[in-house]
Amino acid sequence: MTITAFTSHTDLVVRGGPVRHYRSGDHGTPVLLLHGGMLDTAEGVWRDIAHRLATKYQVHAIDLPRHGASRPWHGRLDRTFFDDFLDDLLEQLALPRTALIGLSLGGGLGIGYALRHPERVSALLAIGPGGIGAKRRAQFTTWAMINTPGLLKLTSKYLARSPETLRKSMIGSLTAGVDTPGFDRILELVRSEAHAKAVYGEPALDDWMVDAYGPWRMRLNYLTELTGLQVPSLWMRGEHDTLVGHKELTAAATAAPGGELATIPGAGHIVTYDQPAEFVRVAEDFLGRADHR
Repeated sequence: MTITAFTSHTDLVVRGGPVRHYRSGDHGTPVLLLHGGMLDTAEGVWRDIAHRLATKYQVHAIDLPRHGASRPWHGRLDRTFFDDFLDDLLEQLALPRTALIGLSLGGGLGIGYALRHPERVSALLAIGPGGIGAKRRAQFTTWAMINTPGLLKLTSKYLARSPETLRKSMIGSLTAGVDTPGFDRILELVRSEAHAKAVYGEPALDDWMVDAYGPWRMRLNYLTELTGLQVPSLWMRGEHDTLVGHKELTAAATAAPGGELATIPGAGHIVTYDQPAEFVRVAEDFLGRADHR
């Protein structure tokens, strides 16, 4: 029988929009899990993580706005929105200082919040985070594509109608491909998310991600701000991550006072799918040390 932290939930209203909230564990430091963008959901990214962390921590996971059951949302959900959103979410959950664990987009959101509200954050674990680095491969081409009117919404519709494309994409992004534990369920959740984006007329990329891109350089690069980070931080990536490079993440760990760096062998961008047990081991070690600082 599969153990899961996602059999029950609470539906909240945060900043006027719906947010699905999952909680597991009744003791220890509060931990908030923030998944990535595009076709990620809480139940997908943290499916084999939340219940393990819940043996030592009070674990909270949410579907970010325009993901999973956190729909519909209107307007632009940009950097300013998410700073205010996380503030209101922690307030509504009545959480004291909370450890933030974020993957990709979620990592970028966690970085931004920890920089601006260190009094609310006990520790930051950023996994292959967005918002790190001055330039990406194919910078101009990517910027031009994501800023072509209507293209991102058409992409959502295409993905919803192309289950085999999604399957091939997931096989390529997971280091063990179809042999990844729970692959069929992971794919089911990804296909459901693609369908929801098409139904709700949402773009394939989140606004935060689109706004981060400029034509020649990234508009958002937290490397220039990390010397001011006031919370313990761990910067993690899978050794086969093709989206966030070792150089950029090393620079982040070096810039952040007391920052630590961890590379997870045998993992790609979504470390929690590829190496969940090793992720939990490293995360618990970091959180345990952060609790005693």
